[in-house]
Formats: sequence, structure tokens, C-alpha cells
Amino acid sequence: MKTQEMLNTVINADSIKLMNEMEANSVDLIFADPPYNMQLGDMLMRPDNSIVKGVNEEWDSFESLAAYDEYTKQWLTAARRVLKDNGSIWVIGSYHNIYRVGYILQNLGFWILNDVIWNKVNPMPNFKGTRFTNAHETLIWAVKNPKAKYTFNYEAMKALNDDTQMRSTWEIPLCTGKERLKNDKGEKLHPTQKPEALLYRIILASSKPGDVVLDPFFGTGTTGAVAKKMGRNFIGIEKDAEYIKGAVARIKQIEKMNDCALEYTLKKKVQRIPFGAIIERGMLKPGDILSDAKGKHFATIRADGSVKGENSEGSIHQVGAAAQNAAACNGWEYWYYRDKQKGLTCIDSLREQVRLEIGEAH
Repeated sequence: MKTQEMLNTVINADSIKLMNEMEANSVDLIFADPPYNMQLGDMLMRPDNSIVKGVNEEWDSFESLAAYDEYTKQWLTAARRVLKDNGSIWVIGSYHNIYRVGYILQNLGFWILNDVIWNKVNPMPNFKGTRFTNAHETLIWAVKNPKAKYTFNYEAMKALNDDTQMRSTWEIPLCTGKERLKNDKGEKLHPTQKPEALLYRIILASSKPGDVVLDPFFGTGTTGAVAKKMGRNFIGIEKDAEYIKGAVARIKQIEKMNDCALEYTLKKKVQRIPFGAIIERGMLKPGDILSDAKGKHFATIRADGSVKGENSEGSIHQVGAAAQNAAACNGWEYWYYRDKQKGLTCIDSLREQVRLEIGEAH
């Protein structure tokens, strides 16, 4: 089955069967929220004797752990087949299943990049008081092999996190309020609907506008809703007709961001400038003295662009590292020169001048 014919649709089918019929190596990103096999057993009651509606649906019930493992192996094998060689897969689970999923992922040849903790800021309490409150779920981010050139929008994730490197613990609330889909009785349509904020982060991190995102356990369509909003194509596979009805109605109301909003932060590619270029242009001269910001260490510039420090010689980076007894040093930021008008000035300002000159010349 051609992938292009399936774009931006929700297909009522068994995910394993359909993925095995799909075009191989055709999707860029897979998000999978498979059955957790929670094995809840007895009915759970609140202190006021009201019933806690957990996950008791038939699709989450398996005869044994062996049966669950076989099911997991089958759908992951099918998912691996349709995933592009440089694509990514994210699988979410709880302590009930995620360790088994990770084991099977590795057995099938997937290469795990990260596990991410979704820390629920508003978790359901442990009413019996017999265990810790279960306040998180685990996501596994993996690729098909260690050499895969997967998409990771690092700078965009850093920008999303107030210009701080995004960590593998994510503070995101459960899906509640207007976002939660309800049935005709006003009850939750799906017991494990994931918050859009979670999928927003995954899709932003691991895909580009126009990419194809597959969700083989589509449920009420969170993946499709966020993918559409962010200018990605989606394919949803779901067996339950009621879930599909809710998902289709939900996604129909979503509007795609405009093209300007879909642009995201990229690491700036800047022109590499050797320190020798500063000497060639006469911005600094052989024999000039460099110092650190505090005036504790000094180095003399030589004709070839190298420098000689108190106890070492070499590049501005090597001598800067030696002065600090450090393994590495960015010499551009470490060394300063004496400007007649500005006083002590970082040599990196000279590098920026050269880059500006080169840019204007082009």
C-alpha cells in the first residue's frame, strides 16, 4: 500500500496487519502508545468508595506475559519495516511494560538514543497507600541502527526550554479539561489519552515540516492533531470505531500553523576563521601581547599565528588550556588584547569583524 495514499487519514485496521502491507521504509517518525498490559485485577476504590475508572478495556488484556511479548515483537517488527533508515521511533509505557518493550526493541536491532521520563505534575494518587504514587511514564527514543542520521532539532528544543539544553525529564500535566475527549455520557472517551504537550515536544524534536508521522495505536488522535498543527503529515491506525470517530472530529477542527510559525531554531553555521587571518589583516601584529581577562596569564603573538605563553606554545586554544591546566579552551573567548580606545578587548570581536567583511564581500 502506497504511503502517499494514506497521508492524513485514520484507518480502521489491525496495526500489525496494515504495517506489514504498507510501503517499506516510508515513514519518518513513529510514535507508539501500545497496550500496557496493566493487569489491574481487582476494582480500585477511592476513600469515599467511588470507583476509579482505570484501564479495563479488552485491548489491554493479554493471557500471559509471553503472549504480550509476542504481540510486542510482532508490532515492533512491522514498525521497523516501515520506518525509514534515518527515521526515529518513540514508544511510551509504564513500569508494567516498558522494560519488556525495551528488551524486545534491542533484540530487534533498534539502537536506543534516550529514555525520557514524563513526570506527571498532576498524577492520580495511590488511594490504598500501599505504594509510591505512580507519577511518571517512560518514553524510549530509538533508531534502526547506530549509524542512522536521524533528525534531532537540538537548537529548537533548547529554545523551547528557555535557551537551556533540554533534559530527559519532562514536566507535563496529564490530559484534562477541554482537551480530554468525552463520549455521549460525558465520560472519558479513551482511558489513556496523551496530552498534546507531550506529542508537541516529540514531533518538534524528531521531525521536520512535511515529514510523515505514523501512530499505529492512534486512539483519540493526539498524534494526528499535533502533526497537522505543526505541518507534518500523519497516518493513524486504530481498531476501535468510536475512538476513530472522536479522533476525526477532533483533527478536523485543527488549523495548521502558518509557514512562518513552522520555522524553528537551527544551529547557526558560521564561517571558520583561523587566528592567522587576524595577523594577515594587521588587526594584531607579531610581538603583540595577549592576556586573560584578569591579567594573570600572558602570551606573545608569533608571525605564523601561533602564540607563546609562559610555559607553552601553540595555538591560542592550546596555550589558553595550558594556562588554566584545562583539557580544552576556546582561545577566542579566553584571550584579550589592549585596544587604544576600548581598553582590554576580547579577540573574538576581531573574528566577528572578519566574518562581517567576508559576508559583505559575498
